[in-house]
Amino acid sequence: MAVVDKHISYRIYLVAFSIFLLAVAITFKLSKIQWVEGPNLRELAKKETVKSFIIPANKGNIYSADGSLLATSIPNYNIRFDAVVPKSEVFKKNVYSLADSLGKMMCKPSTFFLVELKKARVNKNRYLLIAQDLSYSQYVKIKSFPLFNLGANKGGIITEQETVREHPIGKIAERTIGYDRIDESGIRVGKGIEWSFREYLNGKDGKVLKQKIAKGQWKPIRDSNEIDPKDGYDVISTIDVYIQDIAHHALLKALTEFKAEHGCVVVMETKTGKIKAISNLGKLKETDSTYFETTNYAIAEAHEPGSTFKLVDMIALLDDHKIDTSKVYDTHGGIITYGKDKVRDSHDGGYGKISLARGFEVSSNTVMVQAVYENYKNNPQQFVDRIDKMGLNKPLGLPFQGEGIPTIPQPGEKSWNPIALPWMAFGYGVAVTPLQTLTLYNAIANNGEMVKPQFVSEIKEWNQTIKKYDKQVINPKICSEETIKKIKAVMQNVVKKGTGAKLYSKDFSMAGKTGTAQANYAKNGGSEKHYISSFVGFFPAENPKYSCIVVVHKPNTSGNNYYGADVAGPVFKRIAQKIFTDSPSTNVVKNINNKINKQELAYDDYNIKSSSEIKVIPNLKGMSGMDAVALLENLKMKVKVIGAGKVKKQSIPAGESLDKNKTIILELS
Repeated sequence: MAVVDKHISYRIYLVAFSIFLLAVAITFKLSKIQWVEGPNLRELAKKETVKSFIIPANKGNIYSADGSLLATSIPNYNIRFDAVVPKSEVFKKNVYSLADSLGKMMCKPSTFFLVELKKARVNKNRYLLIAQDLSYSQYVKIKSFPLFNLGANKGGIITEQETVREHPIGKIAERTIGYDRIDESGIRVGKGIEWSFREYLNGKDGKVLKQKIAKGQWKPIRDSNEIDPKDGYDVISTIDVYIQDIAHHALLKALTEFKAEHGCVVVMETKTGKIKAISNLGKLKETDSTYFETTNYAIAEAHEPGSTFKLVDMIALLDDHKIDTSKVYDTHGGIITYGKDKVRDSHDGGYGKISLARGFEVSSNTVMVQAVYENYKNNPQQFVDRIDKMGLNKPLGLPFQGEGIPTIPQPGEKSWNPIALPWMAFGYGVAVTPLQTLTLYNAIANNGEMVKPQFVSEIKEWNQTIKKYDKQVINPKICSEETIKKIKAVMQNVVKKGTGAKLYSKDFSMAGKTGTAQANYAKNGGSEKHYISSFVGFFPAENPKYSCIVVVHKPNTSGNNYYGADVAGPVFKRIAQKIFTDSPSTNVVKNINNKINKQELAYDDYNIKSSSEIKVIPNLKGMSGMDAVALLENLKMKVKVIGAGKVKKQSIPAGESLDKNKTIILELS
């Protein structure tokens, strides 16, 4: 018996020891998990179930110069419901009221929402869609509904926010306003002001922690964000919505009428270079009849300018003291030959013998080419240096992507040939952007000071200025005062008695230059031609406030009215006319000093009451509300006003003693 007991004791000890070893192993493993593997496992679990999501910051707004919204960020909200979160008694208490509130807001039967909410509760749906694409005011309202007003942790409301960029004025100036977005391949792309000034417009993104719930869905852990997003700054553009609207519709009318391919118009403030309007319209396909803002032609498209380039001839010839405007040239029947190539005037038979000034006014190619070739053929570099000095050989350095690269042939380069100089004289063999051409003409309007086109005037945070963009001078004086004076005179004559005579109006003065460039000589064996019609100038002619350029590509040639004066000129005139004739006038108020008896009596009554020593509440019935309030406040009394008009009733009767601690209520009607 003792032996059996001894064997049992050994077995008990063995089992106990085994249990002890197991306990040690478990303790070791737990310790290893807790202290060695634990941090990594916890981090892995956290990554799998808790994740930080980016909250995009609202972009700043883009405003016009007159305070109109050009682009703004509109927050959109989606509301979902975690039906597992609310306690049973809380859900039962609030579900009917919540369904009623949602029904009224969404214009649906309350029973619809009641069924959906209860079904979600039974199915333990943690991500029920309640409403989507809500505005901020709707979002605030729905947050105040029963159950939802308890927040995410008690009421189960889940809020998802996204930001939508809107253009309140529609498609007008859309290409210049631009965009900043992620494309299909995940690359960030953009154009215009939105892209160029994204450093200021884009704020700093926030962060929110979300927890993974059923079906791979995520919900915020807390009501508040980990890091709140910081909104971007506002950008104040130079665009004037009124002028922009005029320019846009004037260009659209011309493009539609002449069935043109595309075109642009720019209006610049003469003194500052501020762009007050810019419109770029083109067809998506040649067969289309609708025009869109697809490409910023005014900035990006460098092309042969044609006769508008003749301003360069005039500046060079006069400022280099080669000849004067009175120098006479023979147009040789409208045709002159250089090598095997002919230069022709648009007017059959030429103009006979005319002065340089008249040659500019009627846009004679033969006159301008002769003048340039005779005076610079032995030193073409001098002429090209003039062009370079005017800044036409390089981009303007605008804050936008894709600015067009100008082309100015240089003597000594491979591209230079015997006809390069004469062809440059009437705007061929060179390429400049419309905005470059406008900048040159604007310098003449601005008495020789060439200023850089400016699209943004200020960066602001509410009412605080973060950065201000001042006028930038490219060239303080492109030519002498004498040259400017003569050129201004011939540019006025272009409109009065030259190629732009159809545009003349005695009601407002303009100065400018027409241009018609012929392109695609070789296409289809040379049989197909298309034209680029343009007009550039400034107004009023005597004291220019605005300069403007209009360029129209490929107008319909069937009516033989594809010239700059016929196609682009009327757009220029309409813009000038609308700006100056549609502006509100200030009328003189006659008999302003005449006295009106009724007003005089009312003033005397108020004056007597306010100037006398008042110890009791005055009778205010019949007095104007404004006078009654002023009188009582002078007596140091507290006043509350209901309504508008004259005093109908006063809460403290007339004759009672004054008590400055009391509030008197005035009912007006």
